[in-house]
Formats: sequence, C-alpha cells, structure tokens
Amino acid sequence: MGNDKTNMIIAIALSLAVLLGWNYFVTAPQVERQRQQQAAQVNPSQGVNPSQGVNPSQGVNASPSPKEGGPSAPVPGTLPGAAGGSPQAALARDEALARAPRVRIDTEALRGSVALKGGRIDDVALKGYHETVDPKSPEIVLLSPAGSANPYYAEFGWVGQNAGPLPGSDTVWTADGDVLTAKKPLVLTFDNGAGLVFRRTLSVDDKYMFTIEDSVENKGPNPVTLYPYGLVSRWGKPHTQGYYVLHEGMIGVVGDKGLQEYTYDKMAKENPLGAPGTRGVSWPGATGGFLGITDKYWAAATIPDQQAPYTGSFTERDEGATKVYQASSLGEARAVAPGASVQASQRLFAGAKEVSTVDAYREKLNIKQFDLLIDWGWFYFITKPMFKALDLFYKLFGNFGVSILVVTLILKLFFLPIANRSYVSMAKMKAVQPEMTAIRERYADDKVKQQQAMMELYKKEKINPVAGCWPVLIQIPVFFSLYKVLFVTIEMRHAPFFGWIRDLAAPDPTSIVNLFGLLPFTPPDLLHLGVWPIVMGITMFLQMKMNPAPPDPVQAQVFTFMPIIFTFMLGSFPAGLVIYWAWNNLLSILQQYWIMRRNGVKVELWDNLRSTFQRRTQVKTAKG
Repeated sequence: MGNDKTNMIIAIALSLAVLLGWNYFVTAPQVERQRQQQAAQVNPSQGVNPSQGVNPSQGVNASPSPKEGGPSAPVPGTLPGAAGGSPQAALARDEALARAPRVRIDTEALRGSVALKGGRIDDVALKGYHETVDPKSPEIVLLSPAGSANPYYAEFGWVGQNAGPLPGSDTVWTADGDVLTAKKPLVLTFDNGAGLVFRRTLSVDDKYMFTIEDSVENKGPNPVTLYPYGLVSRWGKPHTQGYYVLHEGMIGVVGDKGLQEYTYDKMAKENPLGAPGTRGVSWPGATGGFLGITDKYWAAATIPDQQAPYTGSFTERDEGATKVYQASSLGEARAVAPGASVQASQRLFAGAKEVSTVDAYREKLNIKQFDLLIDWGWFYFITKPMFKALDLFYKLFGNFGVSILVVTLILKLFFLPIANRSYVSMAKMKAVQPEMTAIRERYADDKVKQQQAMMELYKKEKINPVAGCWPVLIQIPVFFSLYKVLFVTIEMRHAPFFGWIRDLAAPDPTSIVNLFGLLPFTPPDLLHLGVWPIVMGITMFLQMKMNPAPPDPVQAQVFTFMPIIFTFMLGSFPAGLVIYWAWNNLLSILQQYWIMRRNGVKVELWDNLRSTFQRRTQVKTAKG
C-alpha cells in the first residue's frame, strides 16, 4: 500500500475517532440533559424535601437498636443525616434558614451560618465566586438547609446505644457566641439529661476548611460506647454536565483503596446497604483520606482523623420521588467510663476546588491524596504539570490566554527535534513524488512489487513514511491535557483573554449566524460559530494547503471538508482551547514553511490556494 493511502487511512481513522467521540461524549450528554430538563418541566412537583429532621434513634436512617449482650457497631448506611418524613413543599431558602436559630459564619472566603438546631453546617456561600462574569451577579451558594429546594449540608456527631438521647437533627445546641470567624471559634454544648454532656468546638480557616472537635463527658453512673461520624448529605440529583471527561457525584480517597468515584447514576445500581431502601458501598477498616460529593468547580467533603481507622461509605436512598445521596465516615467505638471523657476530631471542606488551596491542605494537614478532589483524569502526570505551567505564566503576565500562547510556544520548542524530523521526512517525500508516481505506473498490476520498490526508494532516500504522523500523535495527549485543564480547573472559570473573550472556559460568545451580535437573536448551539473557531478553521485550512493535493479526488474532498467539520465541532469548545488550536496551527505552518524552504522543497501553499480559487471560479462559471 502506498504512502498516500496509508496517510489517508490514518486521517480517516483519526477523523472518525474525533467524530464518534464528539457524538458520544458531547452530543449525547447534551441531548440527555435536554431530555431531563424537559421531564423536570413536565413534572415540577415531584421533588420532596427534608423539611423536618427525625431523631437519630428513629426512622430508616437511624442508628440500630441495642442488642442483648452489649453494644454493637452501627451499620454503614444507617447514620443520621438523611432525615425521613412525609413529603412537604419546599420553602424559599431564606424561609428555611429562618426556621432554626443560627450563628453567622463570616470569613474572607465564606458567608453563611451554623444551625443551632441539629448543629449542622448547612448554609455556605462563596464570597469570591459569582454565578456569571458580572461581579454583581449572585454569589455561588454551596450548602443549603433542610426544607429548602435543594438541601445540601454537613453533619457531625455520635451514634451508639444505652447512652440516652444523643444529639440529632432536632437537638438545639447552646452557643457561646453569635459569629464564627477565622479568628473566633464557636463552642456548642448540649446536656442530654442522662449523664452525658456534649461539647463541640467549630473553627474555620480563611479559606474553606472547617475543623470539628467533639467531646463527650460521662457524668452518669454507667459506661457508654459511642461512635463518631461525619457526613455530607445531598437531597435530589443535581443537574450534571454529563461529560465523560468530568466526574460529578460521590468522590473520596478511602485508605489503601485509593480514589473512589461514583456517579449519581452508578449509585442507583449498587447493592442494598444498611437501612431498608438504601443502596451503596462501604469500605471498613480504612485509615486516611476523605469522602464527599463534588460538582465541577465546588465540593463538600468530610475528612476523618487521618490516623484513626474508620468505615467509609457512599449511599443513596429514596425519599418519595427524591433521591438522597450521602458520603459518610464512621469511626471506631469509643468507650466512655463514668467520670471520663472522649474526643473526636474531624474536618469539613466546603468550597471551591482551587488547585493551590487543595494542594496546600494535602501538604499542611496531611490529608491523604486530597489533591485528587480535582478531576485530573488518567493523564494526571501530564494534566497537572500542564496546569502548573499555565499558572506560572499567568502569574507573570496576568492573563491565562497569554499563558496558553506562551505554553504552546514552549511545547513547540520542546518537541521541535521530533517535529523537525517529521517535517524533513515529509519534505523528502514531496521531493521523490515523481519517482513514486513512476513506480505506481510501472507496477500498476503488481501491488507486491510496487510495495517492494517503494520500500527500496524509502531506504535509499532515508525516508520514514510514517514520520509525518508523529506531530499528530504528540499533539493528542497535549491537546487532551490542556482541554482537561481548561474544563475542570476553577482558575480558568471567568478568566478573560482580550476583547470579547471574558471566559476562557466558555465557548466564544460571538456567532457568525447573527453577524456577531448585529442581528437581535441568539442562534441555536448547533449553529453557534464564533470568531475564534473561524480563525482556527482558516489556520487548519492553510496548514493542509501546505501539502500537495492528494491525487485521489475522494481523498481531496475529505481533506477539503475536514477544516469545515472541525470548525463547527470546536464552535462549542472552551474558547481557551480553540485559541490554543489556532495558535498551534499557525506555529506549525511557520515551522513547516521554514523546514521546507531549508530543504529546497517547493512550498505548495500559494499554488494550492490559487488552484482552489480557480476551481471554484470555474464551477461558478459553468453553473452560470
């Protein structure tokens, strides 16, 4: 098989892979999200909410009843937190917050409150992040209380037997202050009237990490056994972006089991666990790590004592038509003799998944693999260094778009030796085109001899016929890593470039369909085609015209339409990625032009452009 056909097969295979991947990972999830949104609009009243909690010793998610012969360990999936009850209409968030006495949270990064009823951290908003690029738009609300439209909260406490009433969702704690700040902790106390005094000290840093220190003093005549727990509970399946390259749902590093990721849909397929109607998975005997629930840019995670064994679990259960998701850790038994006390220390992360912040928590607090809270993907070893490089130049230039251009240039220089060998080989291939054509004509009826003659020619001229594929193969992991960085890191969110690009993580907002905003309508996503995707398509077209047109008319048509196909495909990609692609194409054109001139090979660009224009003119003349 000749070199042209080999390259043709490779090009078609890559094109099919991109098209099929686009359909599977992008188009299909978008269709599914539209279907879900339509279903939600048809049935808006099917959601139910945990307007009122239940005592931890009652209901399907309560701790198990005592058994004869001594206490037994609670079963994963039976912790409090996902309170049951009959379906009730959701309240406005402010109304739900007003149902319980509260202590304000006010730090440099967070605002919100702690509910004294239940002792939950269920009201957290992020001061530094807004819903849109407009700084006056509402702040991002992360956690919300029971009774609101989308309850999402963290809860910590104790479960056990023979201990009298334990603090639960209806317990009203006594606070020693009216505000929790980075410099002023909050102390909560509760006396259960049966000899146990519970004390909780809440503190928070200047970012997103809460520390919860619980203690229990036994003033009664009998010993008790308690188990510390921490959990994050989310009511209702949130809208997810549905991309294969992005994980949204349950996430954790559970001891030696490593990273555990369960999507919301995957949770529905798990085996029964704990209380009736509960599904999930658990990992007993783990030490170190975290368990939580993650969105694209935000997360809430409970972090157990990194030195103490615990049982981690992810669960899902149905409350009416609403699904309740819970990530929890359950510590080992703590015996409390009369006159003695025990302590338990846990943490809660509730905030933005900033790379520097998450990395700092891993190092300073020694949280096992906490950096995996950010979805770096399979190519972690490429993706994270890619971000570090982008972040370095961002700090130098103050613009992530400029950083993308600089990093791309550095990558081109780094791969220059390999790329040069590839382009030199391609230049040599062009130089021997007349001989290759003669061989094909001489052995037109004998493919074996034709192939042998081709290989002898390659050997004689020291040509590697597949060397031209190296730049493409090298670019694939780089492209994926940069795409991943732009897609999952919050640092790219709302990061501007120049002109109309105010968010590198979002598609180019302009569209040629409405004449870049001159016409007063918004085109559908399928026809959305901004300035930068068009620039990318032009550079891709010029890059292809650097090479002679394939002799086969079908091949020529495929290569002609590829820039058009990619232009529309990248129309909905993050603008930063499209800028990278266009810049990379331009650098490749300059590099190839220089190498071809240096090797005395004719640059086909201008002749190809002239012939393309002439063919178009002839077609129009013939039709006229």
